[in-house]
Amino acid sequence: MEITTKYKGRDFLSLYDYTGEDIAYFLDVADALKKEQKEGGTMGYLPGRTLGMLFTKSSTRTRVSFQVGIHQLGGTGLFLSGNDLQIGRGEPIKDTARVLSRYLDAIMIRTFAHSDVEELAEYADIPIINGLTDLLHPCQVLADLQTIREYKGKNLKGLKLTYIGDGNNMAHSLLYGSAKMGMDMTLACPEGYDPDEEVFRRAKEVAEESGSFIKIYRDPEEAAEGADVLYTDVWASMGQEGEAAQRRQAFEGIYQINDDLMKVAKDDAIVLHCLPAHRGEEITDAVMEGKHSAIFDEAENRLHAQKAVMALLIP
Repeated sequence: MEITTKYKGRDFLSLYDYTGEDIAYFLDVADALKKEQKEGGTMGYLPGRTLGMLFTKSSTRTRVSFQVGIHQLGGTGLFLSGNDLQIGRGEPIKDTARVLSRYLDAIMIRTFAHSDVEELAEYADIPIINGLTDLLHPCQVLADLQTIREYKGKNLKGLKLTYIGDGNNMAHSLLYGSAKMGMDMTLACPEGYDPDEEVFRRAKEVAEESGSFIKIYRDPEEAAEGADVLYTDVWASMGQEGEAAQRRQAFEGIYQINDDLMKVAKDDAIVLHCLPAHRGEEITDAVMEGKHSAIFDEAENRLHAQKAVMALLIP
């Protein structure tokens, strides 16, 4: 497969930074890489390249998929724990960025503050890939869009995605991804747990350009009416464990994907969850294991979507 060089050297911090056409091309590359792997083909697109994987948040899917992905592309993944680096002892991010730029070909970072990722990108001379921050999770949504295309076809315009739960980093990146691809998106969030106002405003502007529709509801059934895709995430994300009891009170019994909610979505609707899931809270075990669930296909696609990001960005 021939891959364009037009994206080489760019960062991948947010889907907002890319056009709908760009994202569609990333997804086409992800599809091709997935097909190539399934057929046992060679995938040495990044021979000799080294990806630094910087983690200050724990991870299953992000760590494994990036490390396996860079290996399958012919390169090497280097795990870098924030606790083991000097950055964990107070070295400025700008110093770390400039040093690591001389050792590595790209950095994937999974951390708390989005501003840290932006600073890393500002001072690094190599591509920076956002593996997750408290604000955004673009790699996950790229995999989500790949999964939706597998079930619903490549033209996502006019499809309706409904997100149930906390207006968190997943909701933010889904807003950007849906708006860029021309998908309608509704959200059902409790009062006080809406998405970030600036993210929502920017997504609305993009949606107006792409001809899609975005709206927040309080009633999950109203939001999910006629949905093609139902999506949810945990009520308390990493770093919010101290709010778990308060959040449970706000979400419990209402903001859950269950059999009753499935009845108001389309008959062929699919269910997505970025994982890990708290079964019995934001999603029932029956739905997660049921015929509408595409959750584990979605999890697999983290590998393929992220390989596309690396293949396209790393020089």
